[in-house]
Amino acid sequence: MKKNLMRFCGMFALVLLAAASAAAQGLGRLDGEIRDTQGNPYPDVTVVIKNPDTGQTLTVKTDKSGKFTALGLRTAVYNLTISNEKDKLTFQDQFHVDETGENNYKLNLKEMLAKQGVINPEAEKKRQEEAQKTEGMKAHFDAGMAAMNDAKAVKTQLQAAPTDQGLKDKLAADYQTAITELKQAEQLVTAKDAGNHAVIWAQLGVAEEGTAQWGDAANAFGKAAELKPTPGYYVAEATDLAKAAKYDDAPAVCDKAIAADPTLAAMCWKNLGIVLSNAGKFKEAVEFLQKATTADPKDAQAWYLLGNSLAAMIDSKQQGEKMIYIIPPGTKEAYQKCIDANPSGPYAGQAKESLAGLDQLDQGVDTTVGKRPTKKKGSGN
Repeated sequence: MKKNLMRFCGMFALVLLAAASAAAQGLGRLDGEIRDTQGNPYPDVTVVIKNPDTGQTLTVKTDKSGKFTALGLRTAVYNLTISNEKDKLTFQDQFHVDETGENNYKLNLKEMLAKQGVINPEAEKKRQEEAQKTEGMKAHFDAGMAAMNDAKAVKTQLQAAPTDQGLKDKLAADYQTAITELKQAEQLVTAKDAGNHAVIWAQLGVAEEGTAQWGDAANAFGKAAELKPTPGYYVAEATDLAKAAKYDDAPAVCDKAIAADPTLAAMCWKNLGIVLSNAGKFKEAVEFLQKATTADPKDAQAWYLLGNSLAAMIDSKQQGEKMIYIIPPGTKEAYQKCIDANPSGPYAGQAKESLAGLDQLDQGVDTTVGKRPTKKKGSGN
């Protein structure tokens, strides 16, 4: 009796396993094929298959042949979400899966668009025009960047031969080609493509900097920042505004850069200080260089430039037989801060020489006509 019971249990277990296996084999299989707008197999397309009743969801991807397979689906009408992030594709569809039959899903985007074109010819015409614009934009952008890369190579050559007029002419021609091509690319950008539009404006700004068109370059970086607020774009815009002598507009743009990234404060203010000191506006340069050194007290270059700008404002007056020099407060301190920030750096030696020169000026200069210099003790003359 015991043996018969064990045999019966064993047979019952086998029956259960067989039933489970049969149930698993009965689940539906969905085979799919997707083709792109050119009618070619569409790889790397994500297909999300969802049963709206049960919430069951499967996610698969097409292979290099544009095909996919999903297993274990119950009989139901499934919602399909088909997407490709690179091509900005999103498509919704439905498909009925039968557990007992063959389920083959096919999507040919070329054929679908052709049918839509018959139904809505204006929409298809607009789509084709946008596609042509995108292709034209890419062609002009690529040509502009090729010219920019060539200009970069020519600049490297000029470092070894700075007087070579042929190289200078080549550099100017490269930048002008880049400007022409990038302007054409900008005109073909679609309104929805803000990211690429910002990049084109920024590269146009770089090209216009290469030809010293500072106002145009500032405008280009400003356009780029409007489309995609980026700290680096603001810094470039502020610097170019200063170079274009728009001194009143530049600080506000620096404020935008710093609000976006506080670590850029020293760079932006220092850039303005350099431009203004080169333009002979030392008082204004001092203001910005003081902001730069406050933002980064370890910037030896900023301290050195501050010392130079202050030194450029040294005044003098005649007092008796001596010319007395009035050194602006903070001049010596700026040079000393430069040395302290980087004692072995490239500006330390120049700062020490400047300090020595200031010490001599502190003593004044005897302006008595015909008076011979005082002999030093121990001199044999």
